[in-house]
Amino acid sequence: LPRIILAVFGGAALAGAGFVFQMLFANPLVEPGFLGVSQGAAFGAAGAIILFGYSAVLVQISASSFGLLGLTTSYFLGKRFRFGGWILRLVLSGIAVSALFSAGLSMLKLFADPTTSLQDITFWMMGGLWNTSWSNLLSVLPIILISLTILVASRWRINLLSLDDRTAHSIGISPAKERSLLLIVATLGTTAMISVAGLVGWVGLIIPHVSRRVFGSDARYALPGSLVIGALFLLACDTMGRTLSSGEIPLGILTSVIGALAFITILLRKQTEVKL
Repeated sequence: LPRIILAVFGGAALAGAGFVFQMLFANPLVEPGFLGVSQGAAFGAAGAIILFGYSAVLVQISASSFGLLGLTTSYFLGKRFRFGGWILRLVLSGIAVSALFSAGLSMLKLFADPTTSLQDITFWMMGGLWNTSWSNLLSVLPIILISLTILVASRWRINLLSLDDRTAHSIGISPAKERSLLLIVATLGTTAMISVAGLVGWVGLIIPHVSRRVFGSDARYALPGSLVIGALFLLACDTMGRTLSSGEIPLGILTSVIGALAFITILLRKQTEVKL
């Protein structure tokens, strides 16, 4: 039961965060790990595993902390870059921060014990819910629920924040502050899920596309649709991972394979041009 609950709410958190990122950046090819969040969380989890062994609590704390550090660092650098507009600067800073954390993660793997720590890091990065218990579910579920509640309550504002800054200012909102707040909220839900389940990719990228094709681009309907589809998608992938073979297939592998195939299908059938 705790595994099913985490799959449902974790899938909703990843999909909702992906939808918010794509709307705020006006780019259909971004996802929650876009600003160094996923790589930062992976680096933090690997560091905790090497230093303290596979302690679920310490891995969760470290992964969440470094995931937020990735977002904070990307935002800090984006403010200080002197090239392009705000969104482009944030994109470039996210790429740089992700690269730094990836390099750090490779260094940690190099020094990890091949018989213990390295195996734990590898399995954590594959993603999976096999270690889910009531204790680690209850440690992250409140954060996920708060994040989802704020995102759903802000879905009208997300429509406005997807406009350009001049238009947003003209109708009386502060786009920079509100975008930053929503990015932090979406990141908190993502890091909470990642800290327990490891790296589960493609949910935040592909599910918003599916939701927009079903419910349209209006965030009032597409955001709740993303939450529902994301929850069902992750639950279905976790169920397949447990039942398709005698040994459990890591969740991250299934979401990547299914997500990539679905993404290719959507792009082949897409009637409007995707602007990079």
